[in-house]
Amino acid sequence: MTDLTYSDLIRDAQTRLGNYLTPCVRLGVTGLSRAGKTVFITALVRNLVSGGRLPFFAADAEHRIVRAYLEPQPDDSVPRFNYEAHLNDLLSVPPAWPESTRRISELRVTIEYQSASLLKRMVGLSKLHVDIVDYPGEWLIDLPLLDQDYRGFSTEALALAAAPERADTAKPFLSFLAGTDPAAVEDEQIAMTGAKLFTDYLRRVREGGAQSTLAPGRFLLPGDLEGSPLLTFFPMPLASDERPPRASLAAMMMRRFESYKSTVVKPFFNEHFARLDRQIVLVDVLGALNRGADAVGDLERAMTAIMKAFRPGANSWLSLIIGRKIDRVLFAATKADHLPASSHDRLEAILKLIVDEAISRAETEGAGVSALAMAALRATRETTAKHGSEILPCLRGMPINGETIGGVTFNGKTEAAIFPGDLPIDPEAALSAARSVKTASLELVRFAPPKLIDTLPDGKPAAFPHIRLDRALDFLISDYLA
Repeated sequence: MTDLTYSDLIRDAQTRLGNYLTPCVRLGVTGLSRAGKTVFITALVRNLVSGGRLPFFAADAEHRIVRAYLEPQPDDSVPRFNYEAHLNDLLSVPPAWPESTRRISELRVTIEYQSASLLKRMVGLSKLHVDIVDYPGEWLIDLPLLDQDYRGFSTEALALAAAPERADTAKPFLSFLAGTDPAAVEDEQIAMTGAKLFTDYLRRVREGGAQSTLAPGRFLLPGDLEGSPLLTFFPMPLASDERPPRASLAAMMMRRFESYKSTVVKPFFNEHFARLDRQIVLVDVLGALNRGADAVGDLERAMTAIMKAFRPGANSWLSLIIGRKIDRVLFAATKADHLPASSHDRLEAILKLIVDEAISRAETEGAGVSALAMAALRATRETTAKHGSEILPCLRGMPINGETIGGVTFNGKTEAAIFPGDLPIDPEAALSAARSVKTASLELVRFAPPKLIDTLPDGKPAAFPHIRLDRALDFLISDYLA
């Protein structure tokens, strides 16, 4: 990928040596489109600080966690994750899903606990800092660009744009490109027009549910880079392997592509991504299955691109010198609460199939990789409904205003019991079917957040309902709490 600078290595080593008595785990949290990243972090922190019921989180199940609380984060230059504002959204009347975050942010949770080791317990309470680093999935998808040149980027991007499932969406950009000569003299107006058409195409693809191959990611989340030359380039077909003529349009695009990598992508890798210890990637597998073959194929490409970005492997004392590796990666299929409990294991099995190659590769490097289905904040309750002589497992919740199912459009004010369908028992059959059909047999709607209470009668903060959030925590940090 790229090498850390000497100063990066020294800073990382100093941070870790300084945290020797109070260990720190840097947990990266990212999510692909519509995966619920902000809700995940908010619900995770709420359940930790409220002492919520987390029966499959070993340290909690063994009653060894004394308390968890927020502390100032160590990185002064990184914006703080706005936990309180997102919490207020969920606790408002009526409750609302918080806005997605569009930049990197950080939050520190400190856990005080009794060690499982008798020797450590004799010393007293132990502490663990959990630094949650939240960053957009688009930034993660950008990292493979570091191993590409402009020619490779263009070849891949244009092949995807011309693919049958994207050709109509990309038509304005491709039509512009057909009338543009890469050897023509560089022209800022042409660059701006091409970059806008390429960005419009990427945006429409994302709005259609795509989760991968949307690089460069900052084209969709420009922030204060909007309108800068760093974001004013686009892929072009190059006729030969020779460098394009000096001062040509293609040379201009090539130069700006390399500037984007060195100014935008590489600093993110060195300053943030390369310092992570653990990583969770939230994925809307259910949404892809529901949209059919194109979305499933796109999701599989996303998983391939993501694993190229990671540096999975075991850590040792040498890591202080040569740089840390991410030694545990968790892929989480979100929105398990949109299916009956009988399908939760099936959704998990499908995700495991999708990331099977990544799991095998990481295990070879000594890292732990796993996959599970979860809902960080459960928006539905299990119920049943009678259909003729059949009893169907249903979900009761508040469909969002405008959602439609079975010819019924919901107003966002009335609860409903919905039978979404079941996933097949055989995950290979389910994935094979999803790869070959344009639509799925599931009937899904988006639900509003559940009505939550802020405090219990004794004045303590109330925990939030979830599905398997405790299992996620157990995989990601339990070994630090031994």
